Amino acid sequence: MYNYIIKGGKKLHGEVDVSGSKNASLPILAATIINGKTTKLYNVPDIEDVRTTLKILEELGCKIKKDKNKIIINSKDVGKTTIPDDLMRKLRSSVIIAGAIISRFGNVKFSYPGRM
Repeated sequence: MYNYIIKGGKKLHGEVDVSGSKNASLPILAATIINGKTTKLYNVPDIEDVRTTLKILEELGCKIKKDKNKIIINSKDVGKTTIPDDLMRKLRSSVIIAGAIISRFGNVKFSYPGRM
């Protein structure tokens, strides 16, 4: 744990890089299904929940490219409306992908979301 001790009388200046938020990134990743086009996202955290969500998107038909801190998702060819059971059960928030599929296609099939 880092500590910052600031003693008064001097101005504080500098820069801090803030990592992306999982709780913001996962719904945005799911929403890429809806537009049926290419979406570019920046500063998405490289964590297991994000990697699982990207695997689900790929299984549904999204084309995904990663370039440094950018993820490019093309959802034009998504045609599947069933979320794979093994991936659905790895991630509690995978249910948000179901909402995106329903929005685009009107139906979805998925198992109980959550950790195995």
